[in-house]
Amino acid sequence: ALGAVVLCALLPEPAEAAPSGAQCLEHDCFAVFWAPLPFAAASAACERHGGHLMTVRSTVAEDAIALLLQNRGGRLWLGLRLATPCTEPAQRLRGFQWVTGDSRTDYANWQPSGRSCGSRCATVSRELRWEERGCEEPADGFLCEYNYPDSCPRLPPADGLPAAYRTPFGVRGGDFLALPPGSTALIPALGLELRCAAAGGGGGLRWGRAEPGAWPCRLAGGGCEGSCAEPGGRPSCSCPAGKALGPDGRGCASPCAGAPCQHHCVPNGDTFLCMCEAGYQLAPDKSSCEDVDDCAVSPGLCEQACINTEGGFECRCHHGYEMVEGRCQPVSSCYAAPCEHRCEDVPGGYRCSCMPGYAVHPQEPARCVLYCNRSQCPAECSSNTRYCYCPEGFVLDEASSNDTVFCVDIDECEMGFCDHNCTNQPGSYACHCSDGYVLVDRNHCQEIQTEDGGGSSGDFELWTPVPSRGPPKMEHLHPGALVGIAMGVLCAALVLLAVGYHLAKKRCRPPASMDYKCGSPHEKEMGLQQVTTASSCERVPQ
Repeated sequence: ALGAVVLCALLPEPAEAAPSGAQCLEHDCFAVFWAPLPFAAASAACERHGGHLMTVRSTVAEDAIALLLQNRGGRLWLGLRLATPCTEPAQRLRGFQWVTGDSRTDYANWQPSGRSCGSRCATVSRELRWEERGCEEPADGFLCEYNYPDSCPRLPPADGLPAAYRTPFGVRGGDFLALPPGSTALIPALGLELRCAAAGGGGGLRWGRAEPGAWPCRLAGGGCEGSCAEPGGRPSCSCPAGKALGPDGRGCASPCAGAPCQHHCVPNGDTFLCMCEAGYQLAPDKSSCEDVDDCAVSPGLCEQACINTEGGFECRCHHGYEMVEGRCQPVSSCYAAPCEHRCEDVPGGYRCSCMPGYAVHPQEPARCVLYCNRSQCPAECSSNTRYCYCPEGFVLDEASSNDTVFCVDIDECEMGFCDHNCTNQPGSYACHCSDGYVLVDRNHCQEIQTEDGGGSSGDFELWTPVPSRGPPKMEHLHPGALVGIAMGVLCAALVLLAVGYHLAKKRCRPPASMDYKCGSPHEKEMGLQQVTTASSCERVPQ
């Protein structure tokens, strides 16, 4: 057993499979390996150089396979492995999945076969047909795919300066259309080795070398980004105006590339100048920027208060003012006023007012009520409910037309509210007292008392007015209510008429020896719906 262990230790590790050919198209490279390996070992060989088994999603990849096989027989592993227990012949990939973890493809070229199950992988033949195969069985070789974000073009041909290329995955040759990053180009005639790498300043991939400066101008312009010249037989690069040579002596960059300016850099020939944004000024180090106190530099910037900010300033207003369109205006008390219609600012507060046809409510200054200063005014009617409203002290005129409804003034003086004299006003009334009396509230008068308790002769002292309840406010009456009142008055008149007739008949009943003849009753209308009855009786002897 010990001898077997020693023997295994002395055996060399199997040599790594080398690619037999490769081709690069833009940012994708494909390589062919002729090595009899099972699927898993072939996949691991591709991954060692950052690739994976080849995916064939279009006819472009199929053309690359045809170029790599060059009519050579055999079967090569593709990057397809069965992801389901059994194949699904109706599907484009038959249930297989790419080694990249997806099933996306615009192309498939399967060899006809029935349904199969188990560990199955896919190979491709010289006829470019796909065929299922057990993953543990070795194939004749495999195809690898390498993807890169960018590439270098092949060097332009120059007389007597052929180039030999080597890719990072080990392929050598001179017929590449593009080379991935990390590839090298050997030019034996110049003893020059170039490398495809990122250029300084983020300019993408370029051919270059570790040694700064240009190489002979006849090969790719000496590697110069600008122009190449060989004064005295020594190649050198130069850049256009506004740019300067980079550290490698070949690339061109703005003088501001890598400049320490905090805000802005402005090229100035082969050098640069730092500049700052508005509200800042250049610090003594000529590269950083520091804030400028705008309020101190320009005192009149703001109408009231100026507050300096980083890189600028801010205008503010004093207490009691607010900013309105860039100006400080006094704060209006009407913003929070509860006025129903209109509001105006007055010293120390606000005042509510009403639109035409309305007046301020006497007890609630923020409310507006209907108002009329004539004996007749148009009513305010609702288009939705078809109800009409009148100001206080007015009632709807039943004789109004359908087009216009009017409100008529109530004559409160006919209602006997005043003790002495009364003056009717639109929507209201005023009481007046006779001589020797004084008005103690809206309706009642009180005699003016003298010092000896007498009447109004001599000096007198006014009594303290005693408040009394005012007349009830007239509410708006519905037309139906007015009809009911009228009917009630009519019924009362009829009842009074019947009672009078009954009393007259009883009075005129003839005694035993006498007979009476009654005259016709006379009616006289006094005031508003007031009816009286008078009877005359004439005695007639039997």
